[in-house]
Amino acid sequence: MNNSKTPAVVIGVLSVAIPLVVAVLLFLPQSGKLGNLDLTFLPHLNGVLNFSTSLALITGFYFVKNNNIFAHRVSMFVAFTLSSIFLVSYVLYHFQVPSTHFGGEGLIKYIYYFLLITHILLAIIVVPLVLFSIYFGVTNQIVKHKNIVKFSFPVWLYVAVTGVLVYLLISPYYA
Repeated sequence: MNNSKTPAVVIGVLSVAIPLVVAVLLFLPQSGKLGNLDLTFLPHLNGVLNFSTSLALITGFYFVKNNNIFAHRVSMFVAFTLSSIFLVSYVLYHFQVPSTHFGGEGLIKYIYYFLLITHILLAIIVVPLVLFSIYFGVTNQIVKHKNIVKFSFPVWLYVAVTGVLVYLLISPYYA
């Protein structure tokens, strides 16, 4: 395999594998596959991780607009690390704990499901966008980096913010 194609192949595989793993978890019955391990605190941690990711993204945007590339890179790596920890936490939680159903009625139910559905769809799309953004940034392919972050930044920020909103809306229904 040509080394110049390797990053694209790895990003492509991850971009398919991550959503597939999450989708499979939605269809598997969750009933303590990890024994008596209590992971019920993870949704709360996930809310904090999404909120923190949002702050890191906004901070990174501020730094790049003020030509502080080092601080921008640090902020974006923090955002990526927090998002990665979120993903692991999310997978562990949904592997171990049964799904929580939203109990709201009326308009709030429609708002919740709109946020949830757009969050999920854009979370799928954001994986390759973020991975390519980071790859182009790290390899100093600045033109490609700037072109892709026009899409990846707003999508990633939307996913992080709606993750917090979805958590806040469903948190009263956690057991």
